[in-house]
Amino acid sequence: MDPKGQEVEFPITLTQRAIERVKAIRAREGREAAFLRVGVRGGGCSGLSYVTRLDEQRTALDLSKDFDGLEVVVDQKSAEFLRGAVLDYTGQLIGGGFRIDNPNAERGCGCGSSFTPKRVAKPEDSEAVGS
Repeated sequence: MDPKGQEVEFPITLTQRAIERVKAIRAREGREAAFLRVGVRGGGCSGLSYVTRLDEQRTALDLSKDFDGLEVVVDQKSAEFLRGAVLDYTGQLIGGGFRIDNPNAERGCGCGSSFTPKRVAKPEDSEAVGS
């Protein structure tokens, strides 16, 4: 839901493994009322960095959705960079942990914590046809 209570398509989905892992972390830390905040911010070796953390503070621009008893929150600015993304968790010793598969990423860094967004073509970027 958007801040006005309107139903909108939530930008990111979570695998069942990710949901279970976040719930386990939340329980271990004794933060049952916390939700998972997923977003992006400027920085990192590829331009934008992913942000995933347990949070209890909302903003006026937050979108939220319940995933099997785990509330996930994304701010509206981050939503445009996360649309269609999937948050997964793998327990592998090498390369394991949380991972975001993001169709909006042109490229990512080796560690997977930052990405360069795909350039969105604007009408003024295209050449006039028939000129």
